[in-house]
Amino acid sequence: MLFQVEMIVNPPKDMSSEEFDAIKLTEKEYSQELQKKGIWVHLWRVAGQYANVSIFEVEDNAHLHEVLMGLPLYPYMTLSVTALCKHPSSIK
Repeated sequence: MLFQVEMIVNPPKDMSSEEFDAIKLTEKEYSQELQKKGIWVHLWRVAGQYANVSIFEVEDNAHLHEVLMGLPLYPYMTLSVTALCKHPSSIK
């Protein structure tokens, strides 16, 4: 199943930059592993924001939930999830 996930990161104002940098490093490693496995299919930065738009290919809703809950930055994110399906006019 394909899902579009919009993620906006809102770190706490009182979090130290060292702590936030450590979480971001762990997040990068986790996201790159998901990309290598073909789960995190696309990842785009939203210009001018600490946000991204991503496409995930997962087994089902529960699998997506597990993947998203595993994000180290998850506690500091606002997420919007949209289920996707093939468009009848698509040639792919």
